[in-house]
Amino acid sequence: MRPRGELAIVLHTHMPYVEGYGTWPFGEEWLWEAAIHSYLPLLDLLEKGAPLTLSLTPVLCDQLLADGIADRFLAFIEEVRSHTFAADQRELEGGAAAELERAWQADYLAAAAAVRQRQASLGQRLLAHATLTSAATHAVLPLLATRPALRAQVRVGVEGFRERAARWGGGFWLPECAHAPWLEPVLAEEGVRFFLVEWTERFGRGAREQLSPRRRGQLVAVPIEREAIDLVWGADGYPGEACYRSTHRRSGHGHCPWANDGSVYDPQRARARARDHARDFARAVVAKAGEGPLLALAFDTELFGLWWYEGIWFLEGLCEALAELPVQVVALEEAAALAEPPPDEGEPPPTSWGKGGDLRTWSSATAEVAALAGEARRLELAAVGAGLDDPAVRHLLAAQASDWTYMVANDLAADYGRRRFAEHRQAVEEALAGSSPQPPRNLAPFARAAVLREP
Repeated sequence: MRPRGELAIVLHTHMPYVEGYGTWPFGEEWLWEAAIHSYLPLLDLLEKGAPLTLSLTPVLCDQLLADGIADRFLAFIEEVRSHTFAADQRELEGGAAAELERAWQADYLAAAAAVRQRQASLGQRLLAHATLTSAATHAVLPLLATRPALRAQVRVGVEGFRERAARWGGGFWLPECAHAPWLEPVLAEEGVRFFLVEWTERFGRGAREQLSPRRRGQLVAVPIEREAIDLVWGADGYPGEACYRSTHRRSGHGHCPWANDGSVYDPQRARARARDHARDFARAVVAKAGEGPLLALAFDTELFGLWWYEGIWFLEGLCEALAELPVQVVALEEAAALAEPPPDEGEPPPTSWGKGGDLRTWSSATAEVAALAGEARRLELAAVGAGLDDPAVRHLLAAQASDWTYMVANDLAADYGRRRFAEHRQAVEEALAGSSPQPPRNLAPFARAAVLREP
């Protein structure tokens, strides 16, 4: 007998706008490394029919569809990474040097060959599989101060996806899963049909019967299942396994030839363990899927490959294991549970998948984060009040990205986050003072001239 529930695995694919904004140690190198370790390997799975639901943020599309992006990607591999790998191999001995040579061949040269062999760009290939869009620059929408700015973030994301993608059935990824009831009228007006939310704190862990799709007016909210997600993503999740590649101990140029247990990394040992973990996870989620109409799991795509080297092998093994188990793995937009979900009762507080399940990570994690969040709102109010047009609008959208405050809150490339926010804020200030700032490269080309004014 098949379980009565459905299972959807959603991969949220996002990169802040780094193309052209810095290189080593922070900046567009993140984009290239994500392409090598996450996006290209994931496409191999998707093009073989892996039953995964893909969300793709507009800001990542803007970068991957930019003119000349393939040439710059190849230049990064051939003119930067070739030298860093060679330099570190000269400094290391024995097995560590051999592992660097293997990684150079298997990951970087293979990625360059894959880009050369395909006529379609990486962005076009991802768009062929993506079904969920998101806000223009990944802003935490409940923290926006005005309806025009909220509409700009949603409309630019929806319009861009409709223009670029093969199809759109109304799926929308709320950045950081940040939801508040006052977002819903604008979402519905812009064509959104369903979105994902993190309501674990609202209903409690283990409240499986509550974590099913719920109708909210014209929209459907799909709660994600935190307990299952944390088997992968929690503090004690799979990536900490002893045999997996360590991202903490690095060579002089940032490469990772060692495992978590300190030994030289052995890809065969790690791949076998990733498949074991995939089978364990498959059994766990199938048991949960049978308890309700829809089990929705959501992860950042970049976890698989970029942050957890073995993650792509895990996904491959998971898809194989699920195919042999009694579960209905569905694309999220095709889930029968979205058709007639029960109505949601009450008005939930603002929620996210950040710390504490609320908005504090992007609003008040530290005094500096609170100051940045307040400055972003002040800038937005001034820009909307002045009715600013492009390119100032695009700089405002860029300043609103969730990534900058996240970096500062978690002390992850915090200086880069501060600098990027300051650069975009300065451009908006110039426009408010009557000057015309330089546009932010290829960011948000679908931002219309009067996007900050209500229709």
